[in-house]
Amino acid sequence: MTPAPIDHQEDEEMLVPHSDLTDNHQHMEVVSQTETANTLENQPAEDPPSSRFTWKIDNFSRLNTKKHYSDVFVVGGYKWRILIFPKGNNADHLSMYLDVADSASLPYGWSRYAQFSLAVINQIHNKFSVRKDTQHQFNARESDWGFTSFMPLGELYNPSRGYLVNDTLIVEVEVVVRKIVDYWAHDSKKETGYVGLKNQGATCYMNSLLQTLYHIPYFRKAVYHMPTTENDMPSGSIPLALQSLFYKLQYSDNSVATKELIKSFGWDTYDSFMQHDVQELNRVLFEKLEDKMKGTAVEGIIQKLFEGHHMNYIECINVDYKSTRNESFYDLQLDVKGCRDVYASFDKYVEVERLEGDNKYHSEQYGLQDAKKGVLFIDFPPVLQLQLKRFEYDFMRDTMVKINDRYEFPLQLDLDRDDRKYLSPEADRSVRNLYMLHSVLVHSGGVHGGHYYAYIRPTLSDQWYKFDDERVTKEDTKWALEEQYGGEELPQTNPGFNNTPFKFTKYSNAYMLVYIRESDKDKIKCDVDEKDIAEHLRERLKKEQEEKEHKKKEKAEAHLYTIIKVARDDDLAEQIGKDVYFDLVDHDKVGSFHIQKQTTFNVFKEEVAREFGIPVQFQRFWLWAKRQNHTYRPNQPLTPLEETQSVGTLREVSNKVHNAELMLFLEVELGLDLRPITPPYKTKEDIMLFFKHYDPEKEELRYVGRMFVKSAGKPIEILSKLNKMAGYAPDEEIDLYEEIKFEPSVMCEPIDKKITFRTSQLEDGDIICFQKSLPAESTTQYHYPDVPSFLEYVHNRQVVHFRSLEKPKEDDFCLEMSKLYTYDDVVERVAQQLGLVDPSKIRLTSHNCYSQQPKPQPIKYRGVDHLSDMLFHYNQTSDILYYEVLDIPLPELQGLKTLKIAFHHATKDEVAIHTIKLPKQSTVGDVINDLKTKVELSHPDAELRLFEVFYHKIYKIFPPSEKIENINDQYWTLRAEEIPEEEKNLGPNDRLIHVYHFTKETAQNQMQILNFGDPFFLVIHEGETLAEIKVRIQKKLQVPDEEFAKWKFAFLSLGRPEYLQDSDIISNCFQRRDVYGAWEQYLGLEHSDIAPKRAYAVGQNRHTFEKPVKIYN
Repeated sequence: MTPAPIDHQEDEEMLVPHSDLTDNHQHMEVVSQTETANTLENQPAEDPPSSRFTWKIDNFSRLNTKKHYSDVFVVGGYKWRILIFPKGNNADHLSMYLDVADSASLPYGWSRYAQFSLAVINQIHNKFSVRKDTQHQFNARESDWGFTSFMPLGELYNPSRGYLVNDTLIVEVEVVVRKIVDYWAHDSKKETGYVGLKNQGATCYMNSLLQTLYHIPYFRKAVYHMPTTENDMPSGSIPLALQSLFYKLQYSDNSVATKELIKSFGWDTYDSFMQHDVQELNRVLFEKLEDKMKGTAVEGIIQKLFEGHHMNYIECINVDYKSTRNESFYDLQLDVKGCRDVYASFDKYVEVERLEGDNKYHSEQYGLQDAKKGVLFIDFPPVLQLQLKRFEYDFMRDTMVKINDRYEFPLQLDLDRDDRKYLSPEADRSVRNLYMLHSVLVHSGGVHGGHYYAYIRPTLSDQWYKFDDERVTKEDTKWALEEQYGGEELPQTNPGFNNTPFKFTKYSNAYMLVYIRESDKDKIKCDVDEKDIAEHLRERLKKEQEEKEHKKKEKAEAHLYTIIKVARDDDLAEQIGKDVYFDLVDHDKVGSFHIQKQTTFNVFKEEVAREFGIPVQFQRFWLWAKRQNHTYRPNQPLTPLEETQSVGTLREVSNKVHNAELMLFLEVELGLDLRPITPPYKTKEDIMLFFKHYDPEKEELRYVGRMFVKSAGKPIEILSKLNKMAGYAPDEEIDLYEEIKFEPSVMCEPIDKKITFRTSQLEDGDIICFQKSLPAESTTQYHYPDVPSFLEYVHNRQVVHFRSLEKPKEDDFCLEMSKLYTYDDVVERVAQQLGLVDPSKIRLTSHNCYSQQPKPQPIKYRGVDHLSDMLFHYNQTSDILYYEVLDIPLPELQGLKTLKIAFHHATKDEVAIHTIKLPKQSTVGDVINDLKTKVELSHPDAELRLFEVFYHKIYKIFPPSEKIENINDQYWTLRAEEIPEEEKNLGPNDRLIHVYHFTKETAQNQMQILNFGDPFFLVIHEGETLAEIKVRIQKKLQVPDEEFAKWKFAFLSLGRPEYLQDSDIISNCFQRRDVYGAWEQYLGLEHSDIAPKRAYAVGQNRHTFEKPVKIYN
């Protein structure tokens, strides 16, 4: 799927450019109108250059760079490289991207298109390699593309998983460079007669399913006939939303949006699509539609079209007893794994299971009996939907995997084959179950990323169509059938690179099939036209269409019109001090006129007279000008000659930049009776100034008017007029300031009242702010005693939404602050709000604007200078901060290392988890001493040790002198325990061995060892037999005799078990010297893991032979 930017995270997985802006970037459409290089233009479409590149990374866990690049390799004449983030790109996953290696030196406008897959190879079982594929149009803005969450770091760094062997990681990329097509020039309706569906961002599989259902005419007709009313809203009614969608697909010339339908499901978030699959979407749709159809003319249509029935039976072999249960289905789930085609899946579906031996059937009448168990079909529906199980849960890897195996499906499916072996004897023999393939729904990609589209033949003719979101194209039968079987193919080799041919796994394959019964096809292909559509729906959609056409026309004719925005004194008075503090007006909130460009300005003035009630002779218009300091002021009145010109000409004169709008200020002078009068004649000596008044007590700025002054005059001459404007006594002492600019910083300077306006460099459109003069001693009683300090505050003020880090979705409180606040100012205000005495116990975390989540790392104590730094995130400014209240001051905490340690009691059956906080320079010995004060020891002199457990194996015993700063407890469990007395007095021939619980599982014909439970150490003596050791193990673990008798014992080296006899001498199995990887040699206790799984620690589960856990923080 290819979601549009910023509306989506895609089915399963985000594909993104690597830049740290990734958290809300989307996998964008892979097409462009840019011309591509000649090498690509001339290449034959059927033979695109392709190649594989393998990258071995040694000492992987020791990489300490954030980014790591591979060597450069060439495919399609282009240079590429792989980019990885070994510790994740702001994620707890390995991040991996394909990068254009020479993007910095490529010519302007370069572009190239590639399909590629990235893989981390599993070096133990290749089948478990993690592979994800995608496609992208690379360009200067997006020169790399890939996966931020490629695979979990916990999985990657777990040595037993097989991705990291001897600290070496193997990464592989397959790249196919394709010719760029002019995607947008394709007119689907014109080329095919059909239109596509817009991709709305994470709708994944929905578009292909909707197209399939739309192209079943009988179903579409039934949808049209559902009762809906003109009062329904599509976003709240699935039937109406679907009617609207189908109508547009039928009659529109352009691709259709699905937003209303998505809203009507209540699935209006990306998460919703993540949490459901195509089957559930189908089910939700059908359930809602069935419900709406009840009691109407179309009641039962869904069942009639899609519902089939099968019978589950159990039949005893030796006595006359049979139990049956009938069930209905709307779709069938067919196995892909181990089946070569649809018929093999049906064979498996009806396979008979024998219930015998330990697995006999218990019938109430006859007791335990040998029996046959199976499924047979009673009837198949006219429209048969087959869900192919391409996605399966792999229990060994605890993850979903995609099955890309080859799986064939026929154009014609005969379910009466082999003497109707799929049908029960009671099935209606008069129905011929011969089906024609109608649609193939395809998933291209891996389990964690991909794209969905459909091949459909709407009329069941030989012509297939590919419905790929917005784009519909004609396709050959081969592309709908053979190319979607999956499996592997051998591409053309590229002699210049990797001469050995390799097989490409086809990651594009069918995951759902729709068949139509041949005997029902004419009924299903019925005519559907306007008369089937409710009048209110036609009216609603007609109105929508007219509005769209009107907007389109407006857009098309925009070049014939000029928008004139007229600001007046009333607008300034209304806005200044509320919406606007700097400059004079927000032009988007003033009177606006839509005027044809050839209209003369004098004609436009008549329009203004009608709108504002101001006769033409009393209007004088001023042009606004953008000054070099980025302020915007009226700077000259229009001359009578200019007013004879067209508004289009004036707009071009006034606008140095290309803009369809003309900005004007309308000056209206009032007489003593407050009626408009003719504007006074303006000479070059006359300056029009605007005045704002500031009240420090109320912290209020307002517009009080404007006046003309002579450039040779002095401010002292107009003080009484200003006092009158402000409502002061005529002789009130006032201070004057000129508002000069506000970007990037505020400039507002005092005006000398005794020098001329010309000397102060004041001109038309300038702004003077004034206030009462304050005695020096009273300035301290106001926050912002003068105009400059107030404007500085306004320029930098910011309302910050604070959220508790524990509840990151909810605003807790808001505070108005200055962006210039220091770190200390901010935490002090937060502490005041929370009633906290010590602000240093506040820890803040910034907001990630893209993921809408807190950033993973908190802000360090005094780690930023100002509030503005806390709110800034990759070219965006946020207004959210997260806070937490700590037990100890943050500076103190920052000097500490926090470790979670699981203490296993020597005699009690329990584990206590303690959080230890110690200075970073502390040692493991310090940790042990601290832990001793917190735990209950079996005796006062007990000695403790600390070791590292990962996936039920012990990897390391920490020496007491090791520094704790670099110990990682995120993926590894740190375990502490008392050192048993027997280990303290080891004889020269005694050995300390690792003992682990394990069980075996088989998958893909591979045997795999799975460890579980708590690993432990055991002392073995020279010449000691297994029988003797077993006694000690049973006593240690307190296993009942009956259970212990079932256990098997094996020596395991690098995952291979050698089973032991009671008489075997165990010390002979183990190496004399400890080597790296000693944890891979152990005594294995094989028995079943029957405990319920409960959350325990990162990457681990609670199992049998694990102690119950108590947590102490």
